Amino acid sequence: MSKTNQPTNYPALYTLVLVFFFWGFIAAGNSIFIPFCKNYFSLDQFQSQLIDFAFYTAYFLGALLLFISSTIKGIDIIGKWGYKRSIVYGLLLSAVGAAIMILAVKANVYYGMLIGLFVVALGFSIQQTAANPFAVLLGDPKTGASRQNLAGGINSFGTSIGPIIVGLALFGTTATVDDDQIKHLALDKVILLYTAVGALFLIAAGVFYFSKKLPDGISNEPMEKAGKARKTLIAMTILVILFFIPVFSSYNSEEAKKIEVLSSEISVLDSSLKKETDATKTAEFKTQIDHKKTELETIKHPLEKERMIYLGGALLSVIVCLLFANTRSKKNPEGWGAMKYPQLVLGMIAILCYVGVEVAIGSNLGELLSTPAFGGHQSSDLAPYISMYWGSLMIGRWTGAIAVFNLNKQQQTIATIVVPFVAFLVIIGINTVAQKDMSHLYFYAICIAIQVILFLISKNKPAATLTIFGLFGVTAMIVGLLTTGNIAIYAFLSGGLACSIMWPSIFTLAITGLGKYTAQGSAFLVMMILGGGIIPPLQGKLSDIIGIHNSYFIPVLCFAYIALFAYITKKALSKQGINVDILESDGGH
Repeated sequence: MSKTNQPTNYPALYTLVLVFFFWGFIAAGNSIFIPFCKNYFSLDQFQSQLIDFAFYTAYFLGALLLFISSTIKGIDIIGKWGYKRSIVYGLLLSAVGAAIMILAVKANVYYGMLIGLFVVALGFSIQQTAANPFAVLLGDPKTGASRQNLAGGINSFGTSIGPIIVGLALFGTTATVDDDQIKHLALDKVILLYTAVGALFLIAAGVFYFSKKLPDGISNEPMEKAGKARKTLIAMTILVILFFIPVFSSYNSEEAKKIEVLSSEISVLDSSLKKETDATKTAEFKTQIDHKKTELETIKHPLEKERMIYLGGALLSVIVCLLFANTRSKKNPEGWGAMKYPQLVLGMIAILCYVGVEVAIGSNLGELLSTPAFGGHQSSDLAPYISMYWGSLMIGRWTGAIAVFNLNKQQQTIATIVVPFVAFLVIIGINTVAQKDMSHLYFYAICIAIQVILFLISKNKPAATLTIFGLFGVTAMIVGLLTTGNIAIYAFLSGGLACSIMWPSIFTLAITGLGKYTAQGSAFLVMMILGGGIIPPLQGKLSDIIGIHNSYFIPVLCFAYIALFAYITKKALSKQGINVDILESDGGH
């Protein structure tokens, strides 16, 4: 690295990197927590996905509240507090969330855990808004992208080891724990895990607060007015809430209570059937079970269909509100702020799809792997697969970060070929150290080889990258839908490879040409992390109706839109006189 006028503040950078690690660790750890909670609390697939709903809607609401406050006051709230103090506030809020999580685990209350995760993520939303510009402040601005990429790489490392650590906290040793035994597990180690995480939040907050070498990062830049955009976002939020309320309330309805009673009766009859040796009584039990199952389906199917319609309405309301903003702003751009740019609005939907598909694949993976066609794995055996899925994002991001370094063309090509396999070996290594059998994932290297070829073809150009990797995602999901066993598992895990490079490419295309609205546009894009709160529960509910394997049709649609976004946005920017082929995405997250 070349000499810089302003030396990098390494102690501050290492502390900041720890914050990035938290985000990845907790988010990926949720993918293990979801199947565990499903069995521990006897939930359906949709209810288990509420972990993602709580976590990612907190990001959205945090960003939205900051935006509303900033536009009312006419100044960026995070800039006024200063990046340093904002990170401290965010860490303290996440520590409060960890405390709520500990109390909820002690009380064995699932919805209390959701509140805890919501508050943890609310703190993350403040941290994330401040952390990226803060990384640039900790040294020479010219090397700011390198620091952001280092932080992004550590974030991805957190996503790779999160599932392993959470798996060990939930299940203890490497021994398989039968899903039926999960209900009887003690949650002491989960309490210890969140005690440690909460303590780390407080220590990091203390280091930031008391460090005199850290710049305050105060910015008094005025916030560009966007009254119409604000009203649209508030209306969109209200619509999403209104669509989710009937879904939540339906779990306390008379139909839901009947379903619970019938499910319990079927379970009792099944147990009796297994013990029965008399042929006549066995036949009677089977007849009773068939009768109860028919009655259950008669009540359950219409209820699940109704819930699915409401969840689809929540997603549709977000898309319609954004397209409404895009259409209205063309007629009169006054008051729409960054939303008057089509690339930004289409980019918001792309981020919604990207975060949604990234989270949905990982969060529903545990349920998929529990089915006989995919190995019938117990929840305690999922960590290697979940770790490899989130590790696939690390593989792509490490490769995407190569462009930051001043390498010649030959060195860059060699690094693009070597780095993904080094990252793959890191994931295999950390799982092996945790005494997980990884032999069944060695041939996943073939998928990584395909990704390397796609990287070399896309040449780090955001539009080409999104098109190629969007189509790669579509292809992988279709292969997964049409097959079972290891081929399908590899195909679904490849969704992580497809997602790995999408964030910076979408971001680059969406904020290009925004001028003074760039900061506001970035804030709008961060809000669309909401996709992680809507799309996984939607896939979870679809799974309750048509089965977990077929529900992976949802990721196909998400990847297809992302590829379409690249094509439409390239044309839109071309009309604005911008050549996207000269743009480069920085590879960071």
